[in-house]
Amino acid sequence: MDTLVNLYQGFAAVLTIQTLLVIFLGLVAGLLVGALPGLTATMAVAVLVPVTFGLSAVPALSMLLAIYVGAISGGAVSAILANTPGTPASVATTLDGYPMARLGKAGRALGLSLMVSIIGSLIGITALILLAPVISQAALRFSAPEYFALAFFGLTMVVGISGRDLLKGVVSALLGLYVGFVGLDPMMGVQRFTMGNMNLLGGFSFVPVLIGLFAVSEVLYQATRMGEARPALQAVRNVLPSIRELLRHKWLLLKSGLIGTGIGALPGAGADIASLVSYNEAKRSSKHPEAFGKGSEEGLMASETANNAVIGAAMIPLLTLAIPGDAVTAVLLGAMRMHDLRPGPLLFTYSEAEVFAMYAALILAVLMLRVVGLFMVRVFARVMNLPKRFLLAGILLFSFVGSYALASSFFDLGTALAFGVVGFVMLRFGYPVAPLVLALILGPLAEDRLRQALVMSGGDWSILVTRPISATILALAVGSLVFAFRQQRLIARMQESVDDDATKT
Repeated sequence: MDTLVNLYQGFAAVLTIQTLLVIFLGLVAGLLVGALPGLTATMAVAVLVPVTFGLSAVPALSMLLAIYVGAISGGAVSAILANTPGTPASVATTLDGYPMARLGKAGRALGLSLMVSIIGSLIGITALILLAPVISQAALRFSAPEYFALAFFGLTMVVGISGRDLLKGVVSALLGLYVGFVGLDPMMGVQRFTMGNMNLLGGFSFVPVLIGLFAVSEVLYQATRMGEARPALQAVRNVLPSIRELLRHKWLLLKSGLIGTGIGALPGAGADIASLVSYNEAKRSSKHPEAFGKGSEEGLMASETANNAVIGAAMIPLLTLAIPGDAVTAVLLGAMRMHDLRPGPLLFTYSEAEVFAMYAALILAVLMLRVVGLFMVRVFARVMNLPKRFLLAGILLFSFVGSYALASSFFDLGTALAFGVVGFVMLRFGYPVAPLVLALILGPLAEDRLRQALVMSGGDWSILVTRPISATILALAVGSLVFAFRQQRLIARMQESVDDDATKT
C-alpha cells in the first residue's frame, strides 16, 4: 500500500507542464539518436547532462530517463531498415528484423518492435518498483566466478546462431575473440595484437566495429546487387499489431521480459547480452526454429522485449547499491550526484519522493512512446521507398559520421571502413556475423572474470564449480550447448528433406 501511495505522489510530482515537456523532448531526442548508427544512448545522455544544470532534480532526471527509453527503442529502427543496430542493444534485432524488411514487412517489423518495447519496458519497471531489494541482493552475491559462468553461457549461443554451417560460425567467433583481445592486457598491462599502433592500446572501439560489420558491409554487398528487383514494401498504415496478436505470444514476451530483467539487474551485463540470451532462448523453445534468421517475428520480439526490460532493471543496482547496471546508468549516477541525490541504501530514506518521481517519469516516457514512436515508425518506414542508391548513400554517410563523431577520430572512421570490408567478405562467403559480435562482447568479459576468479582461488579452477551459483550457470550452459547441437542437427535434416523434395519436384 505504501508503494502505491508513494507512486501516486511520484506521478503528482511529474505531471507538470515543464516535466511533461522535457519528457517529450527527451523521448524524441532519444528515438532520433537511437535510430542513427553510432550515436548511442550513453552518448545522448552524456551530451545532454549539462542541459539539465538549470533544472531541478525531478525534471532533469525525467528528461535523461526519457532519452534512455527512446534511444533503446529507437535502436531497432536502423537494425530493421539498414541491418545496423542503432545501439548495441539491438544487435540481435538485426538477425530477423532486417530479413523481415527485405521481405516487404518493414512496417510490420517496426510496429512489432515498438509494441514489445513498451511491454518489455513495463516489465523491467515493474521489477524495479516491486523487486528492487530482492534482485539487488541476489546480484550482490555475484563475484568473478559467477560473471565468468554467465559470459561462458552467452558464448555457447554461438552454436545456436551459426546457421547450418557450424564451422563457419566457430571461425567467425574466433575472429571476434581475436578482435576483442586487441589492446593492453587488463591485468599485466602488456600490449596484445596492437601491431605497434598506439591507437589500438585501448582496443578497437566497439561502435565503429559494429557499424562496419553491419552497415558498411551491407552497403557494399547491396551495391553489388543494384540491378536486382527490390521486394514490394508493405504499406506503412496498420503497422501496429493487434492486442490479440500480442496475446498469442504472451509467454514469449513474459519470458523475454524476465530474462532482460534478470540480466539487466546484474551490474555490467547490459542490454546487448540480454537481447542475445533472450533471442537464443526463444529459438531454443520455438516450434519453428528453422525460421529464425529468415524473418521470424518471434526472434524480433524476444530481442526487443529483453533489451527494453533492461532499462528498469539496470536502475535496480544503481538506486539500491550505487552500482551502475550499464553504461547509461553510469552517466545517470553522475547526474544524480550532480543534483544532490546519493544512490545507495540510504537513498530510499532521504530521497524517497525523488525516487518515486523517477519511477513515474519512466512509466510516462514508455506510455508516450506509443504515440511518439508510432509517428516515428511511419516516418522511418517510408525511408525504404527511396531509390536504392540514395538509401545506400545515406546509410554510408550516417555510418561514417557516427563512427567519427564518437571520439572525433579518423582512426575510428578507418575502423568502420576496414570492418565493413571484413563484413562484406563474410557475407559473400557465407560466414555469419552474429557469432563474431557475440564473441567480441563476451570474450573480454569472460577472460577478465576468469583471471579474477583464479586470483581469488590461488589458481584453483575448482572455484568455478564449487560455488553454487556459478556451478548452476555452467550446468545450464552445458545443457544449452547439448540441446543446441541436437536442434541444429534436426534443422539440418529438415532442410535437407525440403531440398530433396524440391529437387524431385
